[in-house]
Amino acid sequence: MQNRRSALGRVLTTAACAALVLATGSALAADNYPSKPIRLVVPYPAGGGTDIIARLMGTQLSQRWGQPVIVDNKPGASGMMGNDLVAKAPGDGYTVLLGITALVQIPALYKKVPYQLSDLAPVSQAVKSADLVFVPRSSGITSLQQFVAKAKAQPGKLNYGSYGNATSSHLHGEQLKLKAGIDMVHVPYQGSGPEMAAMLGGQLESAFIDAAAAYPHIKSDKVSILAVTGAQRHPALPDVPTMAEAGYSGFEANGWFGYFVPASTPQPIVDKLGNELAAIVKMPEISKRLLDMGLIPVGSTPAEFKPLLARDAAHWKSIVDAAKISMD
Repeated sequence: MQNRRSALGRVLTTAACAALVLATGSALAADNYPSKPIRLVVPYPAGGGTDIIARLMGTQLSQRWGQPVIVDNKPGASGMMGNDLVAKAPGDGYTVLLGITALVQIPALYKKVPYQLSDLAPVSQAVKSADLVFVPRSSGITSLQQFVAKAKAQPGKLNYGSYGNATSSHLHGEQLKLKAGIDMVHVPYQGSGPEMAAMLGGQLESAFIDAAAAYPHIKSDKVSILAVTGAQRHPALPDVPTMAEAGYSGFEANGWFGYFVPASTPQPIVDKLGNELAAIVKMPEISKRLLDMGLIPVGSTPAEFKPLLARDAAHWKSIVDAAKISMD
């Protein structure tokens, strides 16, 4: 019996020592991090909102840490190509992803996804975004209730624009159809820019357009904004009600842009990177730049970002399932 206890004691001691070595190694790795250039993967083309945020914050991170931050655009497969690249990268903190809301929507929309969400560790939510509900000013409609009444009176006759199939705007349009009991035709565009142009040109009867793309046009006399998605009113549009205030709950989830690293990355490195990115977002000049883009600065910690991802994944899946949307 004494021998068995001694053996057990040696095992526990060895395990404790191993854990201590791992913890010490992780702490030392974080102390030395970063010691070489950081690759910041953007899973969308250059010139878009994700790319602009990456370069804006990457420049600041490089200046603060004294290491180059190289933005690497890897578009393709609705963002899955870039997401997968980071998910399968070494967990050393030198390959970082700037992802968007689509990251948690993709598993519900596509049957074949080359990675799991659990392959990525959340680092920091940089900003929140929202979709705005537009109608032509010439329609005379001034509230979401009026628009819904018109759609009910003309089933299948009105359309709504989105900035692409399987995007948040597409899901919001289908969600409104389900919530309000209306029938509208979906008109997808290749991005918010062409969608906004179509709305200004009078080619759409309604549209969900992201606030960043719509921001330069929110004062246009050609359009009216009926509501905004998200839990709070948009700071640039204090007089525009949220979807819930306009009579339709369930649109409280905001879009977001956030940073991720491979799940194998030591937590001290995740925390160090997250704290630095959060501090950059909260710099007055950076916050102003983001606000001027129509975005809402956040700058969260990894612990704050993680539960948001779980809630949003469940939220978007419920909409995809109810609307029977599939991209396969």
